[in-house]
Amino acid sequence: MYRPKDRKTELLFKELLPLGGKLDENNRWFKYYSLIDWDKLEQEYLKYFSNTGRPGLDARLIIGALCIKHMMGVSDAEVVIMIQENPYMQYFCGLEQFATKKLFDDSSLTKIRKKIGVKFFKKLEKSIIEELKKRKIIRSRGMMLDATVFPSNIRYPTDVGLLNSAREWLVNTIDKLGREIGKKVRTYKRVARKSYLNLAKKKNKTTKEIRKINKQMLQFVRRNKKQLKEIIEKMGGFGHKVSGEVIKQLAVIEKIYEQQMEMYIKKTRQIKDRIVSLHLPEVRPICRGKAGKKTEFGPKGTMTSVDGFLFLDKLENSAFPEADTELVKTQIENFRQKFGKMPEYCIGDGIYGTRENREMLKEKGIRDAFRKLGRKTQGCAREERWKKKKQRERSQIEGFIGNVKEHYGCRQIKYRIAGGDEIWVRMGLTMMNLHTAAQRI
Repeated sequence: MYRPKDRKTELLFKELLPLGGKLDENNRWFKYYSLIDWDKLEQEYLKYFSNTGRPGLDARLIIGALCIKHMMGVSDAEVVIMIQENPYMQYFCGLEQFATKKLFDDSSLTKIRKKIGVKFFKKLEKSIIEELKKRKIIRSRGMMLDATVFPSNIRYPTDVGLLNSAREWLVNTIDKLGREIGKKVRTYKRVARKSYLNLAKKKNKTTKEIRKINKQMLQFVRRNKKQLKEIIEKMGGFGHKVSGEVIKQLAVIEKIYEQQMEMYIKKTRQIKDRIVSLHLPEVRPICRGKAGKKTEFGPKGTMTSVDGFLFLDKLENSAFPEADTELVKTQIENFRQKFGKMPEYCIGDGIYGTRENREMLKEKGIRDAFRKLGRKTQGCAREERWKKKKQRERSQIEGFIGNVKEHYGCRQIKYRIAGGDEIWVRMGLTMMNLHTAAQRI
């Protein structure tokens, strides 16, 4: 259930500033507040609640808290404390009086994120874009294209480490379920842990040592899998219900075991759709060839920059070709839907300058700023100067990507809920855009 608040009272904080004082309206949180259509978002938020039950938390309070979390790059627990201490943040969250006590439990943010999902955060981003257009803060002339990987919050994967994580989960689950039916199982967990630590603590590891421990871990996982399946069967006989999460995780471990066994037998390091994280099995290794980071682990995203604002077009856990003509068409269509017109020009690095993309842009009447193909010839000097100027401007999008990763949390995705990676990235980009807009007011 959700019950909207009466918002006719002005937000004055009289008890905080009793002697005629007032909050500074030039503060950044006042500017952020003015750039969001709160009434429209509250109506969208209302759709996620039924007409019965206990009333949910105020829409502006929750949306404001999620915005502050990604703007400041803090945890759920920390954002609750920050709102409690800061009157400007309380104003941003729609409070009418200064609150000195805890407003809500931080676990509420996790529950709300699961409830509203990716769709709501897309609408939040769209509402801010509409406000920027209405106030003429953004000028939609051309578009810049680029792609990057947003790393997930996982431990650097190794074959032995991944198998040991699977083994530990199996052992803990066996102990937990075994207690429910009064059955004790010998899992050899101490022997397995000692074997793993003997390798993990070594500074220099030989290939022979790694292969030996890898074989042992495969054997431990195989034994523990069999033991867990037997317990699940017995629990069914006793009328006990095994949670869906256990069945789902066991299926992931089965896949990990199959992949690791195949790589061990064939003595290879590559396999199709390789799982690198037990708790985030959808994450894939993506080779980007960057200095210091040859391989990254997380979803790959394509982005469009318009007048200093950065927007996400696609996010996927695979190494898809970002310069694919159909994908570039989708980015142009996204631009048209956002701003109601086609872009005047398109800028991208060398990988986007394929013949197919050039022909497609020419058909759509969009001027491209790609470098000329083939040998250097005597062409239009004015056109060449324009292209060189736009290629220099293209470096801006690299800076925007670096900024959102460094200051808005996109260097490491931490949500593990369904669609959590897209929620995390979209909110990081939206908060960076909100900050850019506030600077221009």
